[in-house]
Amino acid sequence: MPLLERKRLGLARALATGPRVLLLDEIAGGLTEHEVHALLATMRHIRSHGIAMIWIEHVVHALMAVVDRLVVINAGAILIEGPPNEVMASAEVQSVYMGVPA
Repeated sequence: MPLLERKRLGLARALATGPRVLLLDEIAGGLTEHEVHALLATMRHIRSHGIAMIWIEHVVHALMAVVDRLVVINAGAILIEGPPNEVMASAEVQSVYMGVPA
């Protein structure tokens, strides 16, 4: 079974329990760009049914396409949180994660 389908199967198993919140860890990891876009359609569909998500992800553009609020953690502490575009544009995130001098 292809990776994307295995990830969708995992989502289906979690959704079968009727959760109000899904905890997701690196669900876009290992997917091709085309597969990430297909996954995002699935994530939007889940979200449209009122299911909240706590999503840990390093494929940042996937998060940016779906989430309303982004929390960036550095060394185990919240660095910044807020609307995704504002968070990613912040000097703190640019310095810590993108290597841009402060």
